[in-house]
Amino acid sequence: MDFLDTPAERFADLPDYPFEAHFVEVDDCGLRMHFVDEGPRDGAPVLMLHGEPSWSYLYRSMIPVVSAAGLRVIAPDLIGFGRSSKPTRIEDYSYARHVAWLRALIEALDLEQITLFAQDWGALTGLRLLAEMEPRFSAAMIGNGALPTGTPANGRFKVLGNAAAFLAWRTFAKYSPWFVASSIVNRGSARELSDAERAAYDAPFPDGRYLAGARAFPALVPISSKNVAVPDNRSAWQKLENFHKPFVTAFSTGDPITRGMDRALQKRIPGARGQDHSRVRGGHFLQEDAGAELATRLAELARSSNA
Repeated sequence: MDFLDTPAERFADLPDYPFEAHFVEVDDCGLRMHFVDEGPRDGAPVLMLHGEPSWSYLYRSMIPVVSAAGLRVIAPDLIGFGRSSKPTRIEDYSYARHVAWLRALIEALDLEQITLFAQDWGALTGLRLLAEMEPRFSAAMIGNGALPTGTPANGRFKVLGNAAAFLAWRTFAKYSPWFVASSIVNRGSARELSDAERAAYDAPFPDGRYLAGARAFPALVPISSKNVAVPDNRSAWQKLENFHKPFVTAFSTGDPITRGMDRALQKRIPGARGQDHSRVRGGHFLQEDAGAELATRLAELARSSNA
């Protein structure tokens, strides 16, 4: 497998991102996953999983709040993103591999009593991990994410809250010659990013060779029952429907892609009953719009779940 590592100098002096870099090898090909590791090493871990086309920079306002609460924050960059290794062929990315790479990180760090926060593809992978590695988790908070299984609805697929918006995004990611991560994150946020913040989101991708992972993700979402990931996702749902640990949704008010999927999670997962599922104001990248509020709620969830 051919892959690239973004030059370290691309990540120098990023605004509000002073965190030390950590790496772990996650497969036999030599791929390295980068992760932020902040807070006391003996603190209960909080795993923050990003989506596309962002990276752990998305959590820069949440990491200090949660770590200051005495919790250990682990915020990885998915393979293909951030400071992690980037296979150069779209075909080298699969749903199963993304889950396996994250599993390797959790096992390498031997994380236990994890509180999960996941958004976008962080939720698609994180919910699988929550089901498949349930003993290692103590609680979860999901924002703007789901676990689709390609199940038809009214004769059409029901992938996420707005099928038309998702199909447009999938087509764009696959065919558009223009793919600028910072513009995508900016359009998906309710607030306007600064020039320095935009530069930080573009830092992982010096040129098109580094973008295979970002372009691959939309086509991997199981919108058809024939998708190879469907059996594993359905198996994960069987386990999630018996997940009784605290499970909280914290969706935003302005995401056209995942709108309404929080109610589906609340209905199907027993641990969601009686929890505070209030929404936050913001767009798809709710961490950019309501990071401080989310971090406070997340820290409270992690502390109460590990008391």
